[in-house]
Amino acid sequence: MPDPTLSNEEIGRYSRHLILPEVGMEGQLRLKAARVLIVGTGGLGAPVGMYLAAAGVGTLGLVDFDAVEASNLQRQIIHGTKDVGRPKIASARDRLNDINPNVRIETFETRLTSRNALEIVRDFDVVVDGTDNFPTRYLVNDACVLLGRPNVYGSIFRFEGQASVFGMPDGPCYRCLYPVPPPPGLVPSCAEGGVLGVLPGIVGTIQATETIKLLLGGGTSLVGRLLLFDAWTMRFRELKLKRDPACPLCGTNPTVRELIDYEAFCGIGPAAAGAAPAAITAIELKRRIDAGQDVQIIDVREPHEAAIARIPNARLIPLGEVAARAGELDPEREAIVYCKIGARSAKAIAALREAGYPGPLVNLAGGILAWSREVDPSVPTY
Repeated sequence: MPDPTLSNEEIGRYSRHLILPEVGMEGQLRLKAARVLIVGTGGLGAPVGMYLAAAGVGTLGLVDFDAVEASNLQRQIIHGTKDVGRPKIASARDRLNDINPNVRIETFETRLTSRNALEIVRDFDVVVDGTDNFPTRYLVNDACVLLGRPNVYGSIFRFEGQASVFGMPDGPCYRCLYPVPPPPGLVPSCAEGGVLGVLPGIVGTIQATETIKLLLGGGTSLVGRLLLFDAWTMRFRELKLKRDPACPLCGTNPTVRELIDYEAFCGIGPAAAGAAPAAITAIELKRRIDAGQDVQIIDVREPHEAAIARIPNARLIPLGEVAARAGELDPEREAIVYCKIGARSAKAIAALREAGYPGPLVNLAGGILAWSREVDPSVPTY
């Protein structure tokens, strides 16, 4: 394949790069020759993709299998109102082509799994982790280390973000930072806990910056450093990271030599699902209410969420208080417990059982979002 060159149009487009001695013509040609894989085109993947396309990275690979929802638009700036309902990967491709038609976009409309990750990752120079769940973060990390690819990591939650670079020679990997995943349900998702809309833009831009420096071969990267950002206090902190000699993936005597079942590793596989509490659908709950059955409905969300939307006649007892306030429930009556999507209510039921609550407890499957979708569309979703 011939070495890349820059057209006159590209020279004009990248002129502010070309006059930087740290980039120059040689650096811009490196960017054009590079191949970067972005896993996820959501909150983090959006700014990463847009800035890397604008910077002139020659080939961008996009991995995503989701569709654009209205709730994405508060932070996922690569998508617009007209894209709601479209595959995210199609919306992202169109936006990136519009930003820079010189960039080649390769799309993988699929969930990244242990079966396809190595095949996809091996064709790229750098991988940017824009995922939002622990199984895929471990999967991306392991695939990058096994193939010798840098992993530009970022994560966000509420007002806080993290960024680092894993998988580099003599540097740590994600497993060195988090040897074991947190217990299932301990860390809420952004859908449950929320996220400040601009936060992924800040963290994603940091990831894009780290990616460009890796491709240019200059600057001081985040290898061996974990950058922590708190948007609410506008403070950055930094932690030093070292490769763990006992790391099962990148340590002195590695034991992880192939990709594994990451959902099982994170404790969210079929075995965990088997321990789920009894559940009821929103339609069945509505039928029981209409039939005048004597059920008590317990809302374990936070007060500010209940102010957005709630099921009529529900008692609000936030998850953090539910065990201590178990005496407010009538153990002689069935209690239907709900939250936004069903995860916190399952935790509330487990907490009540552990506290010795003897009455019948049932989880509302899908939470209040299912109630809005299946029973009462006038109830707003969030």
